[in-house]
Amino acid sequence: MTKPLFPYGCLATFVLLSLFTTCRSREQKASSEAALPEISVARPLVKAITLHKSYPGYLEAEKTVDLVARVAGYLQQVSYRPGSVVQEGDLLFTIEPTLYQDQLSQAEAAVRSAESKLSYMQNNYARMKEAAQSDAISEIDLIQAESNVQQAESALKEARAQLSTAQTNLDYCYIRAPFAGRVSRNLYDEGSYIDGSGQAETLATLYQEGRMYAYFDIEDNQYLKMIMASPETARQNRLPREVGLEFQQPLSRTYTGRLDYLSPNVELTTGTLSLRAEVDNPLRELKSGLYVTVNLPYGRNDSALLIDDAAIGSDQSGKYVYLVNDSDKVVYRHIETGELVDDTLRQVTGGLLPGDRYVTKALLKVRDGMQVKPLEENR
Repeated sequence: MTKPLFPYGCLATFVLLSLFTTCRSREQKASSEAALPEISVARPLVKAITLHKSYPGYLEAEKTVDLVARVAGYLQQVSYRPGSVVQEGDLLFTIEPTLYQDQLSQAEAAVRSAESKLSYMQNNYARMKEAAQSDAISEIDLIQAESNVQQAESALKEARAQLSTAQTNLDYCYIRAPFAGRVSRNLYDEGSYIDGSGQAETLATLYQEGRMYAYFDIEDNQYLKMIMASPETARQNRLPREVGLEFQQPLSRTYTGRLDYLSPNVELTTGTLSLRAEVDNPLRELKSGLYVTVNLPYGRNDSALLIDDAAIGSDQSGKYVYLVNDSDKVVYRHIETGELVDDTLRQVTGGLLPGDRYVTKALLKVRDGMQVKPLEENR
């Protein structure tokens, strides 16, 4: 009988050792995988976006009027509270009307006197014409009577002009709001002497705040790029209608403007064109002189790559992201970025492919070459 090469006991021992080694290897592998940090990753969104370019600008009220004094006298009354809203026709200032009321009374008396004198001269001329028909008076007397009528007519016109001037000066004593708006503080207090007869004196400024204008300038080459981006825009020789507005601090609502003016010429010294956009201001929180950033649309990208703006880091080389490759290792990648989209996404114009996985969170916990356990987010 032939004896086995290995005793059965040795064979059983070998099998047990193999099973133990395999289980131990699996346990070590599972333990190693469990020790890897879990890192959230995502793939770029591919989305059609409208491209914008930002320009600094400033706001002005739709209407801004200086309230001026055009007569001389003491400021008798300030009839509003500084900074308040006033309605069209509201009385704001009163400048010593007594003197101008007297001048008006004198002018009215002068008109009545001139009218009486003209009536007398006209009647006298009519009688002289009748007398002249019977040769009761000389021709010279008739000519003199006609001349007296003409002089009386001229005197009446002058008196009426003086009356109109006196009425106008009296009206200037009462300064009213030409439209509804918010009025600034008064520059003169009651009792101050205002010499507005020689040169108009500004007393306050009135702003109509229901609508604002945003003024900004664009480069001439950017203008050419934008009008050539759209045949319709080029045909009508105008820019896109809607623009977005951004402020240094977030306001209670978002604001957009409607372009309503494009300068007909390029400023030679700066190479720019001036633009204006209308902005509705229903809450009256926008103020004249406020600085603003105008986002002007100039084109479209139908397949833009977008990633979370919070996933982008900055260093001396520029912008970067951390990618996770097919071996689940972290890779540092320099990228080129574009504009912000929907407040949270950033356009990537270079350095990234649609299929790349980028780290979305915990950027400070990863480093180049680090082995991780990626957890892909659903987008």
